[in-house]
Amino acid sequence: MIMDHTLNARVPMRAEIVSRIQESDSVFTLRLRLVDESERLNYCFQPGQFNMVYLYGVGEVAISIVSDAEGDMFFSHTIRAVGRVTKGLEQLKQGDELGVRGPFGRGWPMTLAEGENLVVVTGGIGCAPVVSAIESIRQSRERYGRLLMLEGVCHHKDLIYSDRFQAWDKIENSELILCCDDKAAPWPWHTDRVTDHLDQLGKEKEDTIAFLCGPEGMMVAAAAVLEQNGVSEENIWLSLERNMQCGDGFCGHCQLGSYFVCRDGPVFSWREIREPLTVRGL
Repeated sequence: MIMDHTLNARVPMRAEIVSRIQESDSVFTLRLRLVDESERLNYCFQPGQFNMVYLYGVGEVAISIVSDAEGDMFFSHTIRAVGRVTKGLEQLKQGDELGVRGPFGRGWPMTLAEGENLVVVTGGIGCAPVVSAIESIRQSRERYGRLLMLEGVCHHKDLIYSDRFQAWDKIENSELILCCDDKAAPWPWHTDRVTDHLDQLGKEKEDTIAFLCGPEGMMVAAAAVLEQNGVSEENIWLSLERNMQCGDGFCGHCQLGSYFVCRDGPVFSWREIREPLTVRGL
């Protein structure tokens, strides 16, 4: 029996590693290509969605897609080697194969953001979920207003995507601010927190949409500052991480309040997710 992966999201598709980039000591990016031609032609995703990446014989993990959604038939995943599956993925090389299920979840509200000013606030490797959104904005620049990008890291060695940041710094009608908490680090940019720069939103706050991703504490703090600066809670969007093991809410591991992060998210508005994130026990 031939399984149709476009109808059965529980069956991993074979994907070949086209290239591998070592972003830092423990972070790497795999560029993938689906082996089956029909699957390549049918595969599409929205910025902010994720795949379940499967290491044969070991298991699978949920990983954000970090490619331009309107690009070629390749897609990439940036991975931190921290567990059994991701450390196994770290050992793979160009030409090796792995399994992919997806894409899953609700991504960034790109249509809602058209014509609006955007603020993107990220932290460390937590910036991966928003890469595809920024690439989409860069490729369709005329659709969006002013773009303010703020990336924060704890230590200068935590900064990844240096080539991407150089390209993003050249995006028309945009500003890129890089921050590091470690004031003693050899760092040529800002030595403070990203939230310290959210007063640069401009006067059109009611026309501003914010995309946040990274450590939850940072996102909650940034959402509060954005609200204080006049951005409405329905225009603040956060990408959450949880222990997602199935991709469609079936296993229940990623439940947060009444939501399943893999199915209802991972992108939520601040209005939707404020209570589950800030009230203990939910």
